[in-house]
Amino acid sequence: MESSSTATARHTCLKLEIPSTDPLFVKGTWFDTHFHLSVTDGLRAWLCNATEEEVQERAAQWDQPVAEYIELAERYLGFQQPGTVYRFVDAGDDHKRLSWTFEREGTKLEWRWKFQPSYESRKITAGILDFLMDANINLSMLIRRILQEEVVRKTQSFEKLKLEAEKCLEQSERFTNEKMEFESEIYAKFLGVLNSKKAKLRELRDQLSKQEIAGKASVDEEESTDKTESYHSGSNAEESEEEAEKNITSSSKDIPAGRDRGRKRATRK
Repeated sequence: MESSSTATARHTCLKLEIPSTDPLFVKGTWFDTHFHLSVTDGLRAWLCNATEEEVQERAAQWDQPVAEYIELAERYLGFQQPGTVYRFVDAGDDHKRLSWTFEREGTKLEWRWKFQPSYESRKITAGILDFLMDANINLSMLIRRILQEEVVRKTQSFEKLKLEAEKCLEQSERFTNEKMEFESEIYAKFLGVLNSKKAKLRELRDQLSKQEIAGKASVDEEESTDKTESYHSGSNAEESEEEAEKNITSSSKDIPAGRDRGRKRATRK
């Protein structure tokens, strides 16, 4: 059963900081039905091997399935939980008792496991240090791989953005050229229409000027004709008056002569 469970083993290492004591390192090896714990302060080491029977008994006391009990223990001994009170106290005969508190359904509870001293403290401590170094190396490799993947992803993203920027720049230049060509064409057409309108306006202005000049000349001619007719009318009237005066004069001359003849005739009688 041990060999079949080894394949599914999980490992944790917690640097446990307890007030008024030196830091402790708690290494855990977790299986589906049991677990192993080792604790060291750098000089001495203690061990706790929780068997399947012990785990089942503890889980039954707390009305929990075995898997849930192990999962909860791994959570609190794999990472130091905030608000949890940890203790590592003497239990007699160089034994130690590790305890931690947690809340369940609003009630604060405490779990405790007893550790026996290890007669191979140096080996246990060296094993924990090796585990930490290997974990650090693996973590560094993981971080390096993540960073490399991130760099590759960023590089690919940058290249993609660069390509899109070049496409946008090319498209912008094309739009600018098309805009300039369109504006040049529109301006050329507009200038053509404007020049045509100007020419038409000049033509109309010239026609209007000619019409004004022709109208003015016609008015002057009519005024001259009226003056000429007035002059001839005045001359004819003067001539008529003169002729009338002449007629009157001649008539006057004729009348006295007749009277004289009458007188003469009367004298003869």
